[in-house]
Amino acid sequence: MSKVKIEHLTKIFGKRVKPALQMVEQHESKTDILKKTGATVGVYDANLSVEEGEIFVIMGLSGSGKSTLIRLLNRLIEPTSGHIYIDDDDVSKMNKEKLLEVRRKKMSMVFQSFGLFPHRTILQNTEYGLEVQGVPKAERREKAEKALENANLLAFENQYPNQLSGGMQQRVGLARALANDPEILLMDEAFSALDPLIRRDMQDELLDLQEQYKKTIIFISHDLNEALRIGDRIAIMKDGEVVQIGTGEEIVTQPANDYVRAFVEDVDRSKVLTAENIMIPPFFTNIEVDGPNVALKKMRTEEVSGLIAVDRKRQFRGFISSEDAIRARTEGLSLADVAKKIPTVAPDMLVMDIMPLIYDSPTPLAVVDEDGRLRGTLIRGRVLQALAENGEMSEEESAAKSVVADQAESETAQLESKEEV
Repeated sequence: MSKVKIEHLTKIFGKRVKPALQMVEQHESKTDILKKTGATVGVYDANLSVEEGEIFVIMGLSGSGKSTLIRLLNRLIEPTSGHIYIDDDDVSKMNKEKLLEVRRKKMSMVFQSFGLFPHRTILQNTEYGLEVQGVPKAERREKAEKALENANLLAFENQYPNQLSGGMQQRVGLARALANDPEILLMDEAFSALDPLIRRDMQDELLDLQEQYKKTIIFISHDLNEALRIGDRIAIMKDGEVVQIGTGEEIVTQPANDYVRAFVEDVDRSKVLTAENIMIPPFFTNIEVDGPNVALKKMRTEEVSGLIAVDRKRQFRGFISSEDAIRARTEGLSLADVAKKIPTVAPDMLVMDIMPLIYDSPTPLAVVDEDGRLRGTLIRGRVLQALAENGEMSEEESAAKSVVADQAESETAQLESKEEV
């Protein structure tokens, strides 16, 4: 069941809402709508759902409506129309008392500007949400200290915000949010004001804390690399509308339109694509059934210089080169006798981690699932092609591609020179 769900959510700022909505439906631009009606389209007809325990990233350029959307979720901004559900309770219909209870007990928010009180110590800042809820002093101190300990900040509990770096202040803000033990964490560009290295540390910190707390996190960002790094799924917004929702791999490899395509064109695909995304169907031989002659015939038919070895259950058993098959035939051996070990990778292994393995490998890599079954094959040419689809390759990648082409040509010539089957 979805933890958070929004249906046809719209927010128009201004008085002339009805004519503005009509213009949006006619696909007029936000600028034209503002000029003609004086109204601003914040969010229009947004629909999405967030699963429990998911990190869901909403991203877009400035003015896309992402920060408006997250403030609609807890009604810091009142929606013009539509519905917001939390555990099937419609937040958009709640009275003030019920809404206040949801804000205090189910949701916490972390802002880009940290939001720490300068006159309070780090411990007192972390206690603040619990204090507002009326939690007894001893209990809230215990919870706040636990949150600070988990964020590696307990040693600074008696310091003041101006004595901490920006990154540490943001960690205090995160600890304060988690001290309330909310079910949902709303993070509005929480790391955007930090230096790149500190931002990456905070991303790691968030992922580590998520392993422990398993919260439902809705994270606003304008940084695609950040979204790809931390998000289970991503929603991309443009001019107040949600234009695509998907995993990082889906967003990068299957952009919904030209806007998304332009948005992702500079992303480092090696940090997004996995073995499963770029593997090719394997050329294989069943070593419990096939003999050397059959293996050699398959190689000739498929124009390859080797085959992945599997058993009857398609369990991975190694690699058979043309030389191995010829030796098996000459010496009266089975294919199992000559099968060689080659590197294997999991389907979800990132291309950036695959590159060092495949760059110097004389054989393809076998993509093998957790049950040991063969899923596919990786060859250098396909890996480099997948990276090149993102744009121009580096000099190293271009050189590697030439090596791959030369080797492929050489292998084909060697195979053709083997004795006929």
